[in-house]
Amino acid sequence: MNEFKKEVQSPTNDVIDSAKGFVFSFIFFFIIFAIGVGVNLISIL
Repeated sequence: MNEFKKEVQSPTNDVIDSAKGFVFSFIFFFIIFAIGVGVNLISIL
C-alpha cells in the first residue's frame, strides 16, 4: 500500500472543498459587483 495514503492530513473530500471555494469566491465577487451597482445608481440620482 502507498505510504502516503496511511497518514492523510485532511480526510475530507476534495469536491466539497472545491465547491466551498467556488461558492465563497462567487459570493465575494457578487458583493463587489453589488457595491459597484449601488454606487452607480446613487451617482445617477
